[in-house]
Amino acid sequence: MSMTTSESLLNPPTVYVWVWLAGAVEPVVAGRLDDRGPVATFTYGRSYLDNPDAVPLYLPDLPLVPGETPPASGVLPGCIADSAPDAWGRRVIEHRNRFADRDLSELGYLLNSGSDRAGALDFQASPAHYVPRVAEQSSLAELAEAAASIEEGRALPPALERALLGGTSMGGARPKATLVEGSRHMIAKFSSAADSFPVVKAEFVAMELARRAGIDAAPVTLSSAAGRDVLVVDRFDRMPDGGRRLTVSALTVLNLHAADGIAGRYGTYVDLADQIRARFVSADATLRELFSRIVFNILVSNTDDHPKNHAAFWDGEMLTLTPAYDICPQLRTGGEAFQAMAYGPGGERISQVDACVEHAAHYHLDRHDAAGIVERHTDTILSQWNDVCDVAQLTTPERDQLWQRQFLNPASTSPA
Repeated sequence: MSMTTSESLLNPPTVYVWVWLAGAVEPVVAGRLDDRGPVATFTYGRSYLDNPDAVPLYLPDLPLVPGETPPASGVLPGCIADSAPDAWGRRVIEHRNRFADRDLSELGYLLNSGSDRAGALDFQASPAHYVPRVAEQSSLAELAEAAASIEEGRALPPALERALLGGTSMGGARPKATLVEGSRHMIAKFSSAADSFPVVKAEFVAMELARRAGIDAAPVTLSSAAGRDVLVVDRFDRMPDGGRRLTVSALTVLNLHAADGIAGRYGTYVDLADQIRARFVSADATLRELFSRIVFNILVSNTDDHPKNHAAFWDGEMLTLTPAYDICPQLRTGGEAFQAMAYGPGGERISQVDACVEHAAHYHLDRHDAAGIVERHTDTILSQWNDVCDVAQLTTPERDQLWQRQFLNPASTSPA
C-alpha cells in the first residue's frame, strides 16, 4: 500500500540532499538519503559525481564514490546530522504539525524543518526541483511572541507558525529564529520565561568581551521585543551574494554522533587539537585561537562548551575554524566548576585557568605565551566590563548577579 502525502512527510523512505558549492548562489542535488531501518545511508547522485566542481560533503564520512555509504556512527552521517533540527527545532516542528516526536523519523524531521539551516546543505523530497521552505517575514516582536507561545504550549496563528520555520533547522535548545535583511543573515535568540538570570544579556556581554579580547567571535547586537531580550548574531555560514559555506560541528570532526545523544560527552579539546594539527589550515594559529577560547570560556563560566558549540568550515579538503559562537555564561554561585570538554590529556577539565596553562604545550604554546593570553583576557574583562554592561543596559543588580559569579569567578582565576 502506498504512503499518503502526510505519511511520506513524516516517514519518507528517501530524502534528497542539495548543496551550495563554493561560489554558487543556487544549490545542486548531491545525492540521497535512504531509510535503512536503524540508520540512513547516503548515495551520491551520478550528476554530482560527474560535476567537476563537486566536493565530498565531508571526509572521511562521505567519500566521493558511487554506492551507498552508511553513517560512521549514529543514525545519520555526521555532516547531515549537523544540519538536522535540534531540541528547539523539533519542538516547533511538533507544535506546528500537531504530532508527537515518536511519529517522525529522522528523515521526516529533515523534510519538516526550514531550508535556511546551518551550513550549505538542504533536504528535499525531489531530486529535480528545489523548493525552499522559507519562514514568513515577521518582526522581532512577532517572533518573540511566537517563541513564547511555543514555550507555553499556546496555539499560534498559521502566519506566526510559519515565521518560526527558519529556527527549526538551527541547533540548540533555546528559542530562536532566523532573520534576513538584504544580504545580512542573522539568528535571533530570545530570552525565556524560565531564565533565572539575564541569560541573553550575559551572552551578549560575553561575546562582545571575547571580540574585544581579540577572539574571532561572531558579531552580535542586543535588542528587545515583546518584553523579551533578543540577541542577534550575524551568521558566518552565509555569503552576501546568497551563497552558503559548508560547515561541520566539532562533534562531526571528532566522529562522536550517536543515536543515544550522549557521545558528545566524550569530546575533548585535546582530541580537537589533534585534529587541528592533522586536518586544519594554519594549524599553529588555529591551536592558539582554540586555547584562547578555552581560557575565555573558563573566565566567563561558559561550561556549556560541548562539541556542538564549536565548528569548522569545510572546503572539500581541509578544515578552518569558524568564528566563536554560543559563548553562554552558565549559572554559577561559587566553588569548583568543570568545562564540558577536557583540555588536558589526562581528562583535566576543571574551570581554572592556571590548570589550563599547565597543558599549553598541547596547543603549541609555551607557558609564557599561555599566561599572556590569560592576562590579556582578564585585563580585557576588567577594563571593558562597565562599558559593555552599559551597552547591554544591565542594571546594577543584574551586574552584581553576574560579576565574580559568572564573570571572573574567584575559583576560575585562583588555584584550588
